[in-house]
Amino acid sequence: MDGTRMEALAAAAVRALSGEPALHFRGGRLHKGHRAVPAHAPHLSFPADEDRGSFRGVADGLALRVTGSDPRLHRRLRPENGIARLVFEMLEQFRVESLVSPVMPGTGRNVRHRHRRWALDAHHSGLTETDAGLLIYTVGQVCRARITGEPVLAETEDLIEPTRAAVGAALGPQLRGLRQTRTDQAAFGRHARALAEKVAAMLAEAGSGSGDRGESETAAQFAFLLDFEEGADGGIARAESGRGPGAGVGYRIFTTAYDREVAASSLMRPALAQEYRARLDRLVLDRGAHHVRLARDLRALLAVPATDGWEGDLEEGYVDARALPRLVSSPAERAVFKRPRSVPAGDTLLTFLIDCSGSMKQHRDAVAVLVDVFARALELAGFACEILGFTTAAWNGGQARRDWFRAGRPANPGRLNEVRHLVYKDAAATWRQSRRGIAALLRTDGYREGIDGEAVAWAANRARARDERRKLLLVVSDGSPMDTATALANGEDYLAADLAAVVDEIGERGDIEVFGLGAGLDLSPFYRRFHALGELDAAGYRVFREILELIAKRRRPL
Repeated sequence: MDGTRMEALAAAAVRALSGEPALHFRGGRLHKGHRAVPAHAPHLSFPADEDRGSFRGVADGLALRVTGSDPRLHRRLRPENGIARLVFEMLEQFRVESLVSPVMPGTGRNVRHRHRRWALDAHHSGLTETDAGLLIYTVGQVCRARITGEPVLAETEDLIEPTRAAVGAALGPQLRGLRQTRTDQAAFGRHARALAEKVAAMLAEAGSGSGDRGESETAAQFAFLLDFEEGADGGIARAESGRGPGAGVGYRIFTTAYDREVAASSLMRPALAQEYRARLDRLVLDRGAHHVRLARDLRALLAVPATDGWEGDLEEGYVDARALPRLVSSPAERAVFKRPRSVPAGDTLLTFLIDCSGSMKQHRDAVAVLVDVFARALELAGFACEILGFTTAAWNGGQARRDWFRAGRPANPGRLNEVRHLVYKDAAATWRQSRRGIAALLRTDGYREGIDGEAVAWAANRARARDERRKLLLVVSDGSPMDTATALANGEDYLAADLAAVVDEIGERGDIEVFGLGAGLDLSPFYRRFHALGELDAAGYRVFREILELIAKRRRPL
């Protein structure tokens, strides 16, 4: 069973245990709706391999934290940062894991297995090779053993024994209090905070006394162990100022006066368009892309049964009134029945939305071949296809940024650039009519910056205006949204937050299936259904097959 499947099963377990239907995993991170749920303890992360027990242990541990800990009370009691916060967060997780009901022995086994597996991995990774690392590791082992009543990890018991003896006297009163108050979060929190602050003080004193790292540098050393940020999503935080048309909640646009939607073919002289088309034809031929084979595969994947007249002269089915006179002349005649003729029909729109930011320029040949062959194959198979792109009209804001300066540079202005939405192939146009428009992807002077969230919303709205029953939106990109002017004025995560919000809103609406195709990059922070395409230039038919497999997978639950 692959990691994606186990991740989906883990999400189902979390929802079942917590009773929270909005919980789901995206890129290995638990989310509740749009927001990521912080991984409060280092063992609450999926393993690198496919250890089923660890996947289930992570799911059960997260569910216990959601149901067994009051987040408001926890925030009020916890230290703000550093080693003290790290230790405090681990202790609260150990507390909720100690409260597993006796009627759920499997949950207890799962969380024990996951912590044991993490502890072994941490030891073998070198965490215990430094004095600071050994102290943190020992405190975690001793505290979990005291809170849950379970023994410390046998494999490292001899290793931690000297450190346990050295800190035992200093931490003794708090250790006793942790076990006694584990059913009372407020009382437990006071003991946990006192213990966490003592551990932080030990590290700070050891660092200052030896000329080694101070407490703040030691905290940085262990920053990888915990995700402290509430609502963090791999660095993505929701923007909170205003709302722009077609964009996610908390998103603003300073001005739309310079935004344009243009046909890509109109941006080239006819002679240049012909040259690009000839070059694209050569690229398709050189890569051996077979649109006929792809059309056959698409038809098998996307076609739906449809009635196309009747099939007659059958011996069972509906009585065919036109055949009844034959019974008069031949009473033994049996082939007087009919039934509806079922044929595969195309009732699907597939939209490609291509990131035309500067970093995608290196992939333009491969992407052009990809969408050109898909467009031709989809038409041959009887499906509709639209090819769109997005970029900006200027670097670093352009006229929109100048207007912001003239307005006195108000705070939190929102998006500060001139959006260009490009139509390479309209869904109503044939492949032959759009050949030169598709070839415009080979232009090098149109790749600037990327406002992804608005582009996804724009492509989705275009798809909704069509009559096809099934609509698929495939976003081809190589990373996070980026516009320098917007990032400087609103924060680096502003556009990324909007993209995540827009994709989630479309997913919750359920009328369009959105997929992220990463050009050599993992797009899991933004898309629930995603795939990294790898080396596009040398992919051959493999990349088409990977996209078909992505579309064929069952939709992941919300």
